[in-house]
Amino acid sequence: MSYSISEISSVVGARIVGAGETSSLIGQLLIDSRKLLSPESSLFFAIRGDRHDAHRFLQELYDKGVRNFVVSALPVDISRFERTNFLLVEDTLTALQTLSAWHRHHFHIPVLGITGSNGKTIVKEWLNQLLREDKNIVRSPKSFNSQVGVPLSVWQMNEEHELGIFEAGISMPGEMERLKKIISPTIGLLTNIGQAHDENFANPLQKVREKLALFRHSEILIYCKDYLLVKEQVETGDEMKNVLLFTWSRKTRADLQVGKISRTTGDTEIQGVFKNRFTKIRIPFSDEASLENAIHCWAVMLYMGYSNELIASRMELLSPVAMRLELKEGINNCSIINDSYNSDLGSLSIALDFLNQQKQHPRKTLILSDILQSGKSEESLYSEVGDLLLRKGVDRLIGIGEALSRQGGKFKMETGFYNSTADFLRQYNNSFFRDETILLKGARSFGFEDIVKVLQQKAHETVMEVNLSAIVYNLNYYRSKLEPGTKLMAMVKAFSYGSGSFEIANVLQFHHVDYLAVAYADEGIELRKAGITLPIMVMNPEEQSYDSMIQYNLEPEIFSFRVLNLFDEAVRRNQALLEGDRKLQIHIKLDTGMHRLGFEEGEINELVVRIRNNKNLCLRSVFSHLAGSDEEEHDQFTLSQIERFARMSKAITSHFNYPILRHILNSAGIIRFPSGIFDMVRLGIGLYGIGSSAEEQSHLQHVSTLKTTISQIRQVPKGDTIGYSRKGLAKDNMQVATVPIGYADGLSRRLSNGKGCMLVNGKMAPVVGNVCMDMCMIDVTNIAANEGDEVIVFGDQYPIQRIAKDLGTIPYEVLTNVSRRVKRVYFQE
Repeated sequence: MSYSISEISSVVGARIVGAGETSSLIGQLLIDSRKLLSPESSLFFAIRGDRHDAHRFLQELYDKGVRNFVVSALPVDISRFERTNFLLVEDTLTALQTLSAWHRHHFHIPVLGITGSNGKTIVKEWLNQLLREDKNIVRSPKSFNSQVGVPLSVWQMNEEHELGIFEAGISMPGEMERLKKIISPTIGLLTNIGQAHDENFANPLQKVREKLALFRHSEILIYCKDYLLVKEQVETGDEMKNVLLFTWSRKTRADLQVGKISRTTGDTEIQGVFKNRFTKIRIPFSDEASLENAIHCWAVMLYMGYSNELIASRMELLSPVAMRLELKEGINNCSIINDSYNSDLGSLSIALDFLNQQKQHPRKTLILSDILQSGKSEESLYSEVGDLLLRKGVDRLIGIGEALSRQGGKFKMETGFYNSTADFLRQYNNSFFRDETILLKGARSFGFEDIVKVLQQKAHETVMEVNLSAIVYNLNYYRSKLEPGTKLMAMVKAFSYGSGSFEIANVLQFHHVDYLAVAYADEGIELRKAGITLPIMVMNPEEQSYDSMIQYNLEPEIFSFRVLNLFDEAVRRNQALLEGDRKLQIHIKLDTGMHRLGFEEGEINELVVRIRNNKNLCLRSVFSHLAGSDEEEHDQFTLSQIERFARMSKAITSHFNYPILRHILNSAGIIRFPSGIFDMVRLGIGLYGIGSSAEEQSHLQHVSTLKTTISQIRQVPKGDTIGYSRKGLAKDNMQVATVPIGYADGLSRRLSNGKGCMLVNGKMAPVVGNVCMDMCMIDVTNIAANEGDEVIVFGDQYPIQRIAKDLGTIPYEVLTNVSRRVKRVYFQE
């Protein structure tokens, strides 16, 4: 559905400023300037938050053709926005929610609202799998359950839909009341109550009441009676007194009484009693979380009137829900994005956004399967898909499936069509793909994992998983500590602290950091070749790299007159590359007490004269390094460094008539010394999830997980030895597992002989004997382990800080020592 600007203005209580066309029809709501599809029908909400202010993207969107904006402050130079409508409101987020709630009330279909501490997204996706054959369903994309995600999800509703399924997540009191007005669920489902966000609620009861507020006006609430706090509040509180209840339990009488649970390898049978009749289902999962999620779905379908025979037949076909997109190295210098577990329009659009973040290859290819159970006619569906791919800039489509093959004329780009995955693989040869980014997006039934195996570069069993969503989370945490307008330089030196190169830089560029910093010029050149356009500072410029730095527009750190002289000579040699009045940006390093590199205070006057008299150079920033900002015992010294830097940098910048950035704070400094925030800060190890204190660490997410697998398990008799130099001695009969990671992969030999441990099936397994070059052995005597089981070297459950402590070093060293031969797998949740 579309609404006019005048209609929307009335709904949100806005004052229209500008000379735009108020009869313009709006079909799309936009909060992210990078995800623009149809400028003429988009309404941009400039939302302000603790960590961002979208008003700064108004000009960018205007230049792209957007003419309708909801703002809480008008642009300073509004005359530049010709034929534009500004809907001026007090709070843009409230306006977005109000508009979406108004839109919701145009529809009178069943709407299922889901909340709880865990399982919301899985239950929603499984219900979609179970019900899509019968209903045209609109649902939250991925885990869009926030104060912003819910209104965008509900806005998708249109006249064709027959059922809505929306999830709602909260982190503090008062939030659910706003989401309730938007979702207005007729059916409620509370999954469970856990410890997530406990710190923001006075007690668990307050959190339960807050979540139940979503269902206050629902027709029915479905929940598990085994969560006693929920049961008590539902049965005795006032919130649910006018709401019908459908319950399930493993412990007490309920509408669905769950009985015996029988697990076998890979699946589980769940028996139950419903309406005094014995019933059962079987699901292809055996973990506890999946069992609870499946029973929630079972209860919903029973309430909706489905026969248990039909429910059971569909439950057996449940497939895993892909909670993340994976980015891997592919053959022929390709990058592979794997999202091959589901295929629908909503998730396709999200996956294409991730594809467009990748700048390492100009060519973008999509391998897409038929989209199943969309609720649209085949012709209408693939016309919409074709338009989407065109707007998202896809260069080539490989379509797999009979429907895509029939509708091939809908796609205005390079195409190739195959009736099945097997058909594609039969015709595939190694020359199909080269120097491109390939997104695989397919319904599970098409078995795209077989295509992934062919396209991905053959990997060592040891991999480093890098969570790109965690990097964004950490970035936003540090941004929340900065005043508006403070710039941020992200450190991507040393292979981004072991985490990757362009893969990390692409994310940082997409999320609008201001600068990148690398250690050496070749790192910066690699980023430039991968499509990174952000300014890049080189912290250790070497004489032989100056010419290349000029060619690739990299900006050197200048820390001595010798370096200044050498770089000036290189500039003179490369005058032909300097077009027009272009000047080369440089960054001056000051020594304020670390005594490693930098100009001293007595050299400042000569330095100023030299730079002012050089017509080819422009001073972009002045900075220094803190020696001990993460250690309380050095706080007085750190404060003296900041004071010295303020004085020395001022002595330089006061002699120039253009703005020069000043920066001294690193990750720890941002948190501990806000008085030292000048014009920019440098974010390093904190970006990768490592804080300088327990308090700082509690606000960060782990980014990297180093994992491997068990290659072989053997029994070692008492008295035998294990490994080189016979350093491992079996004091009793032992069970020893060999894992393919060694010191060539970055696993230090100092972890030998019980000094280090790894995590196997949730239990610690000490290293036995000496760490070898390519493998090591661990003690799994008291662990239920099998060959092929996953082994965690470090990650969420076994933090890298613990390994660093075992080694007597710092997490920086552990991260950066992980060898380049260990394949990095990047994922975005």
